[in-house]
Amino acid sequence: MLHDCFSGGNSRKFVQPLPNPVTRTPINGTGHRILVVDDEPEPRRAIARVLRHAGYAVSTADDAHIALHGLSRGHFDTIVSDISMPGLNGISLLRAVRNIDPEVPVILLTGVPAIETAVQALDHGAYKYMVKPLDPAQLLEVTARAVRLAGRRRAADGEAPSSARLYPTDGHATMERALEHLRLVFQPIVHRDGSLFGYEALMRCNMPEAVSPDSLIAMATSLNRLQELGRHARGLASASFSGVQPVGTLFVNIHPSELHDDELLNPRGALRRHAHQVVLEITERASVNSISELPARVEQLRSAGYRIAIDDLGAGYSGLTSFVLLKPDIVKLDMTLVRDVHRQEVKQRLVHSVTTLCADLNIAVVAEGVETLEERAVLMDLGCDLFQGFLIARPGLPNRPYFW
Repeated sequence: MLHDCFSGGNSRKFVQPLPNPVTRTPINGTGHRILVVDDEPEPRRAIARVLRHAGYAVSTADDAHIALHGLSRGHFDTIVSDISMPGLNGISLLRAVRNIDPEVPVILLTGVPAIETAVQALDHGAYKYMVKPLDPAQLLEVTARAVRLAGRRRAADGEAPSSARLYPTDGHATMERALEHLRLVFQPIVHRDGSLFGYEALMRCNMPEAVSPDSLIAMATSLNRLQELGRHARGLASASFSGVQPVGTLFVNIHPSELHDDELLNPRGALRRHAHQVVLEITERASVNSISELPARVEQLRSAGYRIAIDDLGAGYSGLTSFVLLKPDIVKLDMTLVRDVHRQEVKQRLVHSVTTLCADLNIAVVAEGVETLEERAVLMDLGCDLFQGFLIARPGLPNRPYFW
């Protein structure tokens, strides 16, 4: 049975369309629609309660077939589903969801973690594989990231996000101010012995409309100015080479759609003359499948001196497709795989599988988001080559000392 907090008490009534998305400005989770699927009433109610308290519009279903019926009649920003259910289980639900909505993030939950279901979840494009009992704070963090991902992907495909930020009619003027206020901070990436390997350049902006990189990218995408934003950020990154010597290796984030920007190969381009010191980080949270002639383009970039990294591995949809298309020099494990890895055997097995594959392919593995000594120790044992996170240093200026 599907329940909806907007259904006026009629438990069989599917959620009605929300008001026009451009008329609402979400605060926390407000306006984002989440579907929770679990055949057991207590965890279903508990998860829904946590999400509703954060401001999400939550519908629940106690059967996967009911959930699919609801999804076929309306849009959700994220689906949270148990794996173990009678009849159609969570993995089968995930496969069916992909036929209805290839873009919606699906978070799968299990009380009995197993490597088989974890691999199936990743193979079919699950956004996250979480083990019960759930930490409410972690659930909210993962859900927030999933919702932001859904908005970015739909915006990149030319769709209006279902709960997009209301950008004023002078959106281009707002974007201009954001570019003026844009700055970069740098977070060190270190070898196993703690010696410096390089830095990741991270965008920051102190404007309310673009306080996070995600919101800034979403605004640029909605205004068809993503390439301009990327070029501006790369110009700032280029300046860092003259600001601190030696800068070592510099990781620069790039959206897949920017790979065909000729500025990357232009001898007078911002990063071209530093290409041998630059790693282009391509996020796995955005699809690379739609980029035309991608392998040939990657080879052009590599011939120019750039190295290629897959960012957020384990958080996206593409699974091993990115390995095949990009043939990366470096992969960065998403912090959701790193967090509490010393406590969760499933995460350890997944990380070990990745590091083993990468060792065979001569690909370096960066553990991103390392915060504790326990995480670092386990990740070292599992074969990670490089480390990044608050344990080493918070983002700042590249000449600031860091601690290992």
